[in-house]
Amino acid sequence: MTERDTIFAVSSGAAPCGIAILRISGPRATAVASAIAGALPEPRRAVLRVLREPSEGAVLDRAIVLFFPGPRSATGEDCVEFHVHGGRAVVAAVEAAIATRPGTRRAEAGEFTRRALENGVIDLTEAEGLGDLLAAETEGQRRAALRMAEGGVRAQIEHWSSDLIGVAARIEAQLDFSDEDDVADEALDAITADITRIATEIDRLLAAPAVERLHDGVRVVIAGAPNSGKSTLLNALTGRDVAIVSPISGTTRDRIEASVVRAGIAYVLTDTAGLTGTPGDEIERIGIERARGAIAGADIVVWLDAQGEASANDIQVHPRCDVAGRETARSGVDVSLSARTGAGLDLLWNRIAARAATLLPQSDQLSVNQRQRALLDQCRADLLAAKGSDVLIVAEEVRRALRALDAVTGRSGIEDVLDAVFARFCVGK
Repeated sequence: MTERDTIFAVSSGAAPCGIAILRISGPRATAVASAIAGALPEPRRAVLRVLREPSEGAVLDRAIVLFFPGPRSATGEDCVEFHVHGGRAVVAAVEAAIATRPGTRRAEAGEFTRRALENGVIDLTEAEGLGDLLAAETEGQRRAALRMAEGGVRAQIEHWSSDLIGVAARIEAQLDFSDEDDVADEALDAITADITRIATEIDRLLAAPAVERLHDGVRVVIAGAPNSGKSTLLNALTGRDVAIVSPISGTTRDRIEASVVRAGIAYVLTDTAGLTGTPGDEIERIGIERARGAIAGADIVVWLDAQGEASANDIQVHPRCDVAGRETARSGVDVSLSARTGAGLDLLWNRIAARAATLLPQSDQLSVNQRQRALLDQCRADLLAAKGSDVLIVAEEVRRALRALDAVTGRSGIEDVLDAVFARFCVGK
């Protein structure tokens, strides 16, 4: 069998930086590192070494060297790290020296993590969590990604797999040894009850908000009649001049979106064209259609001023409460505010946050992504199909359910699925 390539890459931030970490992983990692740094230190012991160009012996840098023998390493293979000074020239020189050694090449994006998966250091859910952690931009995203990267989903999947393996063993006993005196004649309805319990637990996880909610952001649409102050409110909520504000009715003809992160939650705020029953021209008609489309796809609708077409679920706002004659809001209004003075803005944000909390995964709650959700939904369907008096059908459906769970953790992963997961990773991870 052909020896696997030894890969290398910078696994820290891009140069220039204070310290750059160059990682080498693979079957020739120790030979490559020894040719540059001399005798390697004891495993997991940081030692200062002079790095030299292998053929001529020229000094490249003085660096901290760490050796992690496989399988107890980040990749499951022999792994060596050079902690060098983070100048571009230093990094380039050390990389060039590594590249001269036979059997080495630069790592592709996500290749270190992929090798960790292939070598059983992590499973696919942990790899996905690590990818999310690298991409996290809000506190909520970070917490959810960390739970997955630390094996929260994996532990739950393994629990269900273990239970189903036990169920499968009991079914096989029914099929193969039911005529033996030393095997209990367990009733099929007891087996079915255990299967139903697992299906119910999976259903409970699927009912929780999806992790994509944290990445896509909660969609908040500001809607209402023309010239009701929607653009002014958008600017006040974002703290910047996103939309043009004018006393002329119908200034906003298209949707205007702005992203905001508040208290660790990402929001996408959308200003829309004013809704009117008699559009003045074709452009206004298109703007109104797009406004209605935005409202239909919103997670939260903030409705300004007149009740009009507002839904009972909308947050109803009475704007410009600082203007003479507008001090008193109509009945049913949730928030009275002034975008000019800021009065009521915190109350509106509190209302929005309370709604958002019902749409997002809780801090102590497991959440799954779209790929995992589809497989768990298939697993649940297989389990629910495992009903009736035919033991052979029950056995086959349980086997199908187990295959779906294996696919969640990557034990039976499809190559193109793995390619899609690791395409999001950066080089060096």
